[in-house]
Amino acid sequence: MATLTIRTRFGYGVGHVLNDLCSAMWFTYLLIYFHHVLLFNNSLAGVVLLIGQVADALSTPFVGKEADRTDDLPFCTRYGRRKSWHLIGTICVLCAFPFIFLGCLGCSTSSDWAQVVYYAPFVIIFQFGWASTQISHLALIPNITQDPNDRTELNAIRYAFTVASNITVYLVTWLVLGLESQDPEAGIGPNDINKFRYIVFIVLGIGCLFATLFHVLVKEDNVPDYGNLQRVAINNAEADGTSPAPLTTCVPVHCRMTPTDWLKDRQFYQVAFLYMGTRLFCNLTQAYIPIYLQDSLHMSEESVAYIPLVMYVAGFLTTMVLKAMNKFIGRKGSFILGTFIGGAACIGIWFGEGEIYCKYILYVVTAMLGAGGSIMLITSLSITADLIGPNIESGAFVYGAMSFTDKLSNGVAVMLIQNLNPCTMPIRACCPLCSQYYRDILFYCCGGAAVLGFLAVISLLPVKIGDRSKGDTATSNTTSDDRNLEGDTEGNTPACIKADMSTVACVGPAVSTMAAAGVGPGMGVCGDSTSSAQEYTAVPNSVVRVRVRTHSVSSDESDNVSRA
Repeated sequence: MATLTIRTRFGYGVGHVLNDLCSAMWFTYLLIYFHHVLLFNNSLAGVVLLIGQVADALSTPFVGKEADRTDDLPFCTRYGRRKSWHLIGTICVLCAFPFIFLGCLGCSTSSDWAQVVYYAPFVIIFQFGWASTQISHLALIPNITQDPNDRTELNAIRYAFTVASNITVYLVTWLVLGLESQDPEAGIGPNDINKFRYIVFIVLGIGCLFATLFHVLVKEDNVPDYGNLQRVAINNAEADGTSPAPLTTCVPVHCRMTPTDWLKDRQFYQVAFLYMGTRLFCNLTQAYIPIYLQDSLHMSEESVAYIPLVMYVAGFLTTMVLKAMNKFIGRKGSFILGTFIGGAACIGIWFGEGEIYCKYILYVVTAMLGAGGSIMLITSLSITADLIGPNIESGAFVYGAMSFTDKLSNGVAVMLIQNLNPCTMPIRACCPLCSQYYRDILFYCCGGAAVLGFLAVISLLPVKIGDRSKGDTATSNTTSDDRNLEGDTEGNTPACIKADMSTVACVGPAVSTMAAAGVGPGMGVCGDSTSSAQEYTAVPNSVVRVRVRTHSVSSDESDNVSRA
């Protein structure tokens, strides 16, 4: 497998910056904006976020399924099916997201419920665009490389830019909120509405620039329909008046996985719970740290910028050592370490109080939150990529399904948290119960999410992630004869061409012929699924995998296949 170029690494890394900038605004400042600036009550502020999370949850499996099958459209074929959906999502985000933080234009004096109706369409369009960009960007990883270390590196680069994007949002917020602040100790209020508008337009400008760089720098190699590869190659060769080069070697690789196959795979659900716990931890800390600072610790309005900044700087530094950590203790060990660090931070929040805590210990606790969240998130994404393995033809569906559990669980969690809040008025601290409420939320909900992730990774310890050699529906198409195939060393006809064979993957020197059919290296195909040792083997650029389907054939037909 060719080494990833710097251009590809950088181009891929910046492809999610617009989403990350908007996500930082959405999770960190949406609740505090609606509650403290627009003066919505807690429940209605939660309704707005819930609408977005449900829209995102419903969009992700749809986008995942469509992104795996739209390569037959002319534009998608030329431009790339993942990049096409990424472009659609980028346009939706740029068009809809600003209206969420501009206030209710022409209806600012209307009732809260009327304003929720006004915001709902913009929230839905934004979340659909966000899901389109996220799923297509994640699904590009298996397309770009099959090497596990390269996948981990791409995930680390992606998360590094995620952290950098969050840091950018917090720096911009810190700068803007500090301008012309009459009383910084008074906290965030309705007078800050214009400041949030400035912040939104600044971050969208930055995000638009990086989205453009992604589309210019990253080239997507489309994966054609595997079932027709040999037929197309033979037809093209005959049209040129040439004979296709013989296929000489059989290699064991995994069969294609359909959405139905994934839903029957036990590891699919184990990884889904692991990913859900990770996202709950990261998103709930991001959403409730600012409110915790304002309502529980009664800190200045600028604290909602520089405290999260500390958290994400710590996360960014953690990404620099994560690749080495994965090599030393493995993905599962790294994830367990992340849950311990994040859980310890939640315990620190539970016991944290007093002036010393606010001045010194709080920075250590938030740094631990950032480090633990970074380890958990990057490792969970790498584990998801390992689950997909060579089955890149359905990678978008897997990421879409994982994101579905993430968005829906986060929306439900936030709605419950907002409804259970004893404070019903949009003020910083109306009673002692309100003052400690968000401290308890960070301890129980975020700590509970870390425990959920820990239990999920413990359930994965006895197995190899992505191993579908036992009990997988995708293996049911292979016969016992397929599992004992040996290449023919005497002639050009591979021994895998047998009358009773159902599916097999063949590799040979017919590179030029396969290239004429549009076949490229590293494509997931059907084969002997019992050889799990080779499931993550990187495929050299000079090797082409072809899916061959045969049935009971006559001797003449068998000779024709042999010549192909």
